[in-house]
Amino acid sequence: MAQVQTDAPLHDGDFEFVQFWNEVLGPKFNRFRHILVGGLTHHSEAVFPRLPVKPGDDVVDVGCGWGDTAMKLARMVGPKGSVTGIDCCDMFLDIAREELAETGLENVTFVRGDAEVALPEDAFDFAFARFGTMFFANPVAGLRNMRRSLRPEGRMVNIVWRDPKDNPWLSMAKEVVLRFLPPPGDGARTCGPGPFSMADEATVRKMMEIAGYTDITFERIDAPVLIGRNVKDAIDFQLAIGPAGEVFREAGDEAERKRPQIEAALAEAIDRQKREADGIVMESSSWMISARNPAS
Repeated sequence: MAQVQTDAPLHDGDFEFVQFWNEVLGPKFNRFRHILVGGLTHHSEAVFPRLPVKPGDDVVDVGCGWGDTAMKLARMVGPKGSVTGIDCCDMFLDIAREELAETGLENVTFVRGDAEVALPEDAFDFAFARFGTMFFANPVAGLRNMRRSLRPEGRMVNIVWRDPKDNPWLSMAKEVVLRFLPPPGDGARTCGPGPFSMADEATVRKMMEIAGYTDITFERIDAPVLIGRNVKDAIDFQLAIGPAGEVFREAGDEAERKRPQIEAALAEAIDRQKREADGIVMESSSWMISARNPAS
């Protein structure tokens, strides 16, 4: 199994970013795990059957979060394969390790690290990231490091969100909140470039070419996502995480003073959305980006 450097040294910009995930975003993401994992079920169901993974492969899952995708990949590669899940958030990894212990899987390892600097070279047959590469502080460097971790002819797949207009489950709430609050300033603390940073196909294709990939393909995945079990759950989620949450968080006291008005406006908008058995759903759209590490 490939050995990944854990607790890797981070340059200053990355350290602040990692600290923000551990101190601020981790608890919020844990609270809404039922949305961030369960709510993405339709995307996973669309993507996983198409992944170029075979029994015996060594796999790295970048930005593995709570480990659900890593454990799914581990079942695909079987006992002769291995999966390394890497994430910068200790809180996620603690949960991943606890839940791994309950599965009986022995071919998964979770490590803390920054995938932009902490991946070994020439170690994996397949690299995967579900909604993780969008948060690379330096996307070209991160994508290049993922490629270098692959053996010759190794494959990678990363899933990223498409344009805001194609993802009203994130963009709608931000539009509502901005009716009451100013946009975040240049000094706002952030999770990274953001969920739509890799939405433009031409820009990301160029990034991946610079990072050294070949056979780059983009496939659009449209699927509903859960935004909350009920209206209150959906409002709480939007004001904690994502574009609307960033606006609300950065506005501080002003946001709290206007919370009743903001919540009422969000309730009106969310109440118009479709209901399913699990709760309220909205449309979403992602890119499944596939590429290859060329032969040496």
